Amino acid sequence: MSPAATEKILTRNFGRPDSHTLKAYLETGGYTALPKALTMEPPAIIDAVKRSNLRGLGGAGFPTGTKWSFIPKGHTGPVYLVINADEGEPGTFKDRYLLERDPHALIEGMLIAARAIGSTLAFVYIRGEYVESWRHVSAAVGEAYEAGYLGRGLDVVVHRGAGAYICGEETGLISSLEGKKGWPKLKPPFPAIKGAFGAPTIVNNVETICHVPHIINRGAEWFASLGTKTQGGTRMYSVSGRVTRPGVYETSVAVTLRQLIYEYAGGVTGNGRLKAVVPGGSSAAILTADEIDVTMDVDGLKAAGTMAGSAGVIVLDETVSIPEALMVVARFYAHESCGQCTPCRESTGWIYEMTRRIVVGRGRKADLDTILDVARRGAGTTICAFYDGAVGPYISYIEKFRAEFESLIPK
Repeated sequence: MSPAATEKILTRNFGRPDSHTLKAYLETGGYTALPKALTMEPPAIIDAVKRSNLRGLGGAGFPTGTKWSFIPKGHTGPVYLVINADEGEPGTFKDRYLLERDPHALIEGMLIAARAIGSTLAFVYIRGEYVESWRHVSAAVGEAYEAGYLGRGLDVVVHRGAGAYICGEETGLISSLEGKKGWPKLKPPFPAIKGAFGAPTIVNNVETICHVPHIINRGAEWFASLGTKTQGGTRMYSVSGRVTRPGVYETSVAVTLRQLIYEYAGGVTGNGRLKAVVPGGSSAAILTADEIDVTMDVDGLKAAGTMAGSAGVIVLDETVSIPEALMVVARFYAHESCGQCTPCRESTGWIYEMTRRIVVGRGRKADLDTILDVARRGAGTTICAFYDGAVGPYISYIEKFRAEFESLIPK
């Protein structure tokens, strides 16, 4: 099946004005996977998700079924399921579509995932700025309780975050959920061993969990066949920037970046000449116009020296200043660092100031090498992956477009 012909799965109901309601979800086959899942033993559900090659669609791309299997065998205490609906990655807005247009898909997926891991209490942690998303999910949870889907084995709490980017990291999210400062924790122990409130916890992204009912209904092999050898299914790509049709596009993870830009998003606007693309949200290393014949799955982008991340595709034409783009990204990371780790707290600020200095014409010859040195020295030294994510743009923007930076530095 070619990516262009891929069946719409998660977005199939988006054209209905009432798609967020229980009525619409039931009319289009909703809650038919749940009865099937209730006849399956939890290990069988986990095995099906493993065989489907479903991978986390929030950033890390870790195999979902494998993650579920990490819950300790024989554990007798509480187990929690936490849905990461924080979605703070710049350039990413696909989870917002799901939360606002098909929240019952998330709830049914949660019911199945909770059975698989033995959880009776789940949380949906929604980004504070997503007011409409919170309203629709809260209403859908109310409908699910009234219809008897919730409250008979699983309870769901909808929790609003306070807008901190760091709470998109699973241990930072858990700290915030517990009422503490949203600071990440060292791993191990991983959340599946010791997570929310000290109990085993599985944290999954919205889009990831919305796929689960379809895997149960239509089979692991069907889902796996839609993607690549190492990643099954479809994915929702947030495409923005200099394109004719910005928006969210669902297609196979086997789609190429070139197809997304030219076949789905209608090609490049501005002067019409592609300069660069950020393929997976602002944390992803930038790709040049010559590097877009790459598949948009986790391993395809990793092989290209970048990452799938949150699938936020940002297209830049030749009128865009790469130094200015890096300055904006660097300002974001300097502002959003939680400050817990010295390399991240200090280096993000230094790099932003050096980049801004270059952009305004007061740069120094040593600045570019200093930025690269500072970025590389800090990588891999912090509690969470925030700084490692920031390093991707710091290094790739300068290495691939160094001449453009140098042109702004006084001789």
